[in-house]
Amino acid sequence: MKIDQIKKNFPIFRKKINGNSLVYLDSANSSQKPKSVIDRMSYFYENEFSNVGRSVHSLAVTATNRFEETRDLVQKFINAKHREEIIFTKGATEGINLVANSFGEKFINEGDEIILTELEHHSNYVPWHYLRNKKKAVIKFAKINESLEIEVEAIKKLITNKTKLIAITHISNVTGGITPLKEIIDLASSKKIPVLVDGTQGAPHLKLDMQKLGCDFYVISCHKMYGPNGLGILYGKKKWLDAMPPYQGGGGMIDEVKKENITFAESPTKFEAGTMQTAEVVAFSESIKLVEKIGIDKISEIEKDVLNHGIEKLRKNNSVSLVGDPKNKASVLSFTLKGIHPHDIATILDDDGVAIRAGHHCCQILHEKIGAPATARASIGLYNSKEDIDILLNSIKKCKKVFKI
Repeated sequence: MKIDQIKKNFPIFRKKINGNSLVYLDSANSSQKPKSVIDRMSYFYENEFSNVGRSVHSLAVTATNRFEETRDLVQKFINAKHREEIIFTKGATEGINLVANSFGEKFINEGDEIILTELEHHSNYVPWHYLRNKKKAVIKFAKINESLEIEVEAIKKLITNKTKLIAITHISNVTGGITPLKEIIDLASSKKIPVLVDGTQGAPHLKLDMQKLGCDFYVISCHKMYGPNGLGILYGKKKWLDAMPPYQGGGGMIDEVKKENITFAESPTKFEAGTMQTAEVVAFSESIKLVEKIGIDKISEIEKDVLNHGIEKLRKNNSVSLVGDPKNKASVLSFTLKGIHPHDIATILDDDGVAIRAGHHCCQILHEKIGAPATARASIGLYNSKEDIDILLNSIKKCKKVFKI
């Protein structure tokens, strides 16, 4: 499927920004939504809406079936062993908070150690910071190398007999570096240390196979994978989910409630308290179908071609400095432009219809490491082309003219 054909699935690309065609290079922040997802949400509300798992009338049964069908699709998409290992959350952030609270409550004690890296998004640090304060645990940060990569050895030398969890990103949302996950997970498994993977940037770009990868937890942000906002997925190995206490209490997650005692449902229900975001879950099935229709290998090929084009062109511009030089890289081009603040870059690019992100990208630890309070970031999705990169480069030239550089 060609890029022009893919773009036709996304109504937003009919829109003009300041009289220019939209060049959307901010998918690492949030991806655009295909019409199939938008239409599926509308159809659900117009024809199938009811709360799930509560009633036996026709609408309730239909809504519950559609909800659970998406769980089955997700299980297949990531090759989880059991459908009960798929938990719907409000987002990847809530998924990590769920593990930090529930796993942390049960298995982390005073003096226990959690290993993170200097690459982590705030969502994969702040929940562990809360746990550290609550349980008097210890957080260790694996240092990145000069190319801003994490190496297996950096993790290995931090492991002790007090290490109880490793939490690590799949793809850096600043450098685009792909973490050597399999080697890290194999190392951790050999020492019986569970691993949580922040797959926010990994899921839209790489083929996922939980059984092959072997991680204990994996979180996905659906709005970055061409799905609705306000929805995430937590994969957890059944042995952990069965042992972990519920994260929140309320309707739907109980087995039996007495004045003296409460028993809870089995996973995944015990982690899905209250009214779920049913329409968003149902519509996410269309995101998976689109990715599968194009093919994740084809998507990776398209994006790699665009990414390499961007790296080559940006390196030829003496005023541009790319952030990091990881050997294995996907989807992200973060950069600085000498003498121009990233927010000014993003504002000028917007005049030309080019959407990028500027800031610290919720990675202040990494930005402190490189000595930059902010960077500009162009990130690639399945609808981007080399032409988008060329327009970006022309807009960067405009920035230099405005600031007389």
